[in-house]
Amino acid sequence: MAPVGPADRFDALRALADRRGRPGGRLIESLAEARAGTANGPEDWAPAVAAQAGLPAAAALGPARYYADLATPHGRRHVRVCVATACFAARTGRHLTDVEDALGVISGTASPEGDVSVQAVRCLGYCYVGPAALDGDTPCTGPTLTGQLTGRQPPSAPGIPAADFTGDPVLLGGVLAGEPAWQVWPTAVRTGTPDEVLGEVAASGLRGRGGAGFRVAAKWEAAGRGAGTVVVANGDEGDPGSYADRLLMEADPARVLEGLALACFACGARQGVVLVRSEYPAALARMREAVGHAYADGHLGPSVHGTGTALDIRLVEGAGSYVAGEETALIAGLEGGRGCASPRPPYPTERGLWDAPTVVNNVETLAAVPWIVRRGGEAYARRGTPAETGTKLVCLSERFARPGCYEVEIGTPVRRIVTELGGGLKAGAELAALQVGGPLGGFLAADALDVPLSDAGLSARGAALGHAGLVAFDQRVAPQDVMRHVWEFAAAESCGACSPCRVGSRRGLEMAHAGTRPGQEWERLSRVLAEASLCAFGRRIPPAVQSLARAYGDRLAGWGP
Repeated sequence: MAPVGPADRFDALRALADRRGRPGGRLIESLAEARAGTANGPEDWAPAVAAQAGLPAAAALGPARYYADLATPHGRRHVRVCVATACFAARTGRHLTDVEDALGVISGTASPEGDVSVQAVRCLGYCYVGPAALDGDTPCTGPTLTGQLTGRQPPSAPGIPAADFTGDPVLLGGVLAGEPAWQVWPTAVRTGTPDEVLGEVAASGLRGRGGAGFRVAAKWEAAGRGAGTVVVANGDEGDPGSYADRLLMEADPARVLEGLALACFACGARQGVVLVRSEYPAALARMREAVGHAYADGHLGPSVHGTGTALDIRLVEGAGSYVAGEETALIAGLEGGRGCASPRPPYPTERGLWDAPTVVNNVETLAAVPWIVRRGGEAYARRGTPAETGTKLVCLSERFARPGCYEVEIGTPVRRIVTELGGGLKAGAELAALQVGGPLGGFLAADALDVPLSDAGLSARGAALGHAGLVAFDQRVAPQDVMRHVWEFAAAESCGACSPCRVGSRRGLEMAHAGTRPGQEWERLSRVLAEASLCAFGRRIPPAVQSLARAYGDRLAGWGP
């Protein structure tokens, strides 16, 4: 197999970054290498990395203190324990303390000898079999988690259960039936045109599956096929409760790459980037292997399949941040900076990565493109609803009787997904509240599930589709504990770029821990968060909290709208 050599294929982009005085994405990788194997904080090793790159110490200390993977001390054995929503619901949050006690280390620190370190993370993508942890890169999951981490039991990490409920899967054909990838790309690049690919995607009505729901073709058109255009596959699937992108990247990585290649072709881009979150080490390995095969098979390179089209794709590993999945924050991270959101305009399609026009699509979005180009945009548009076409991967958490990843048409009733696909809750437990689309997506009460799985349907109920992860809470979990969990997530994952979100999330957490009715103070705080936050993260906190209050009724009085 010919070497991929991605570092040699991005000379033009790196030169552009250097001319603009940017440190470049390699800084994060250099920081990760310097941090590996040391229990010391960034102050001890980040300045040396900056000096080697000819940068001031602050250029390295900023990201090193920001990203969880860099800021957290790493012992010779590093254990990442998931404290996200599905794992929290599985054990009501007790598993982190159990792991800390068993290993003798408090999360966020390393043992005095530097042998073991524990890091609390959100999320590892094992929501269907939580609680979960990564011992190095080895997953351990389920009710015997502590025994696996202490060596009393072997590591256990079942594969993702997956099924299609559409009769003609768009996304799971390769996963379930072994449909080969790279069937569309050779013909498109040899005999097709960028306008033809763009036209089919426009006819399909495909919307982004990462949460914002923006029309894909409109975003591609906005880039204008400008010089240096870059397309980024966003594999930073951060919404706790969702693992669809992990499934696609691990089980069908070539299809993701084919979708990215078609997007690059339509956008006139010669460079593509795939960002894979560090919490998905197996996905990173599978994607890296798939990129190597794609070059060897002629799908990528300076002359794709002997044509005048050149396309290079580079893989980048994330460093641990929820907000860094937001497109402007993602771009900042790729440039070697803190993954904080930026005000818009300018939009990334105008000035994004290294100031080049940049299109960011999430993994699931891109995985749908080969089907659309092969079968036609009109065929895709007949799926789902007239306003929101197509299919969606829905992930069900460990509390369901049949957890797993299901492909359904947009508009499928949530109640059907919960009762028929998921089989209700385990052991006949009673559903108390259903989280949809991540902690900041929203919550539905058990008697309020007669709503279509769509952006419009869920937003009418104060929730959001997001990545469409469904996390079930049964009656074992107290409503006040769920409220504190939401605020803990908000406070921990706020990027800190704007005061309303940075200060507001911490104040909300204080009120949640106080256990008293927040009343008018929460009303004032919610207005500030919703109206003044820089990005959707802060603006989504109030509706998420209010939807949780509606789901539990009088048991969370004072938090409602």
